[in-house]
This record gives sequence, C-alpha cells and structure tokens, in this order.
Amino acid sequence: MNTSKQNSIAWDKKVEEGSRYTQSVSAEIINKSKAGDWEITVTTEKSVPRDWFPKNLKGVKILCLASGGGQQGPVLAAAGADVTVTDISKKQLEQDQMVAKRDGLNLKTMQGDMSDLSEFDDESYDIVVNPVSNLFVKDVRPVWNEVSRVLKNKGILICGFTNPLLWIFDDNQERKGILDVKNAIPSSTLDFLKKDELEDYIKTNQTIEYAHTLEDQIQGQIDAGFLISGFFEDDFGGKRILDNYIKTFIATRAIKLKVE
Repeated sequence: MNTSKQNSIAWDKKVEEGSRYTQSVSAEIINKSKAGDWEITVTTEKSVPRDWFPKNLKGVKILCLASGGGQQGPVLAAAGADVTVTDISKKQLEQDQMVAKRDGLNLKTMQGDMSDLSEFDDESYDIVVNPVSNLFVKDVRPVWNEVSRVLKNKGILICGFTNPLLWIFDDNQERKGILDVKNAIPSSTLDFLKKDELEDYIKTNQTIEYAHTLEDQIQGQIDAGFLISGFFEDDFGGKRILDNYIKTFIATRAIKLKVE
C-alpha cells in the first residue's frame, strides 16, 4: 500500500478534527516573534534552546520539514528567516498559508514526502527544522541523507523524534495505566493489527506509524555526515503513565560537516 498517501489523507483528517499538532499559532505569538521574543518546539513540551539557532535569523534560509500546521514555520518567518514549509498534508500546509496571510508573513509552502526532497537544490538551506514526524516513514535513513544534501556545509539540522521505548508497550493497556511489554523494535502500526482490524484502520484514515531504532535515528544522522552538537529529552507533560518513568521524545541538534 501507499503509506505516504495514507498518511497524507490521515493528516488532512487530523486538521479537520482539530488535533493539537494541527493548531496554528496565534497572532499574539507572531507579534511577539516579530519583536524578537520567539520560541518553537520540535517535540511536545520543551522549547528548542535559542542557542541552537543563530542570534539573528534575518535572511537565514530555513526548511521546515514535515512541519505543516502553522506552528514552527510562521514563527521563524516572523523572526526574520526565509522560510519554506514542506509537508505531506495539504491541509496542514493550508494552516501555514492562513497564518502567513493573516499576519503578513513571507512564507513558502510545498507539499511533498520528507524522504524525497528532489524538488530542492543541493546545499540550498542554512537550517532544517524537523519536528517529530519521521515515525510516518518506513525508513528514516533516506530522510537524513536528503536533509544532508539540501543543507549547506556547516548547516544545522534541528529535529525531534520518538524514543523507541514508547512503542514496546501495548497502547490500549498503557492508556489504562498498565505497562504491558508486547511489541518489538523496529515495527509498525500495521504489525499490531489483525486482518479485520487492519481493513477498518485503513478505511477510517488512521496514520501508519513506524518505530525506528535509536541506531537509525542517531547513527543514521552521523552516517549522513552530521555531527551531533545538542540533545534533550521530552515527554507528554504528565498526560501519560510513561511520563512517570521515562522521557519518550528526543531532540537533537546536528551540524553537517563535509569531510575533504
């Protein structure tokens, strides 16, 4: 099946349902960002440290990768960056377009798959911002390779991703407060469903998600030519039982370094 198409439709549905990750920032936040008081997230709760970015974003070319929803892109554009937002979901991108029109921002959008950035030239961006999203692609390593290609030498990748431990527990049981180890890593949503459940899952336009190993997440960046220069962990903000035991999200800052 075409998982990219499935996830595109699923995220369009999430916009219609008003999911947290589809809710655009307010005009007040944009005004503060224009005045230099800005912050973004690439995980769930914690803001990205400001020193992960250059002090002045004016004219800095930023690709917000799989980052639709009117959140990161508009804030960075308001702070002075030259921003392009790409996402698999047309409706997510419409959120960015809405904020840009509402608040007078210069911001470009392009629909596409994060694993294939062929529409973008080599070494054309200073920074790539990639919030938690690579769980929606089957193989994460092509994402790192494509990001490395479009970044300039010494360009910065700021990304969030899931700790694979999140996936080992039975999801239904965990939401009842029971930690029942059930699933292996790597794996996907589809691996956990019976045939009749799978058909219903697809028909109801649910996202297909993939649990990647930390080796693919971190060593994958290194193999693509990155040096990890920053790291933090995050959680659901106390909303799930796992927050009592471990942080289930990771953010890294990485620098592309050409080896001559």
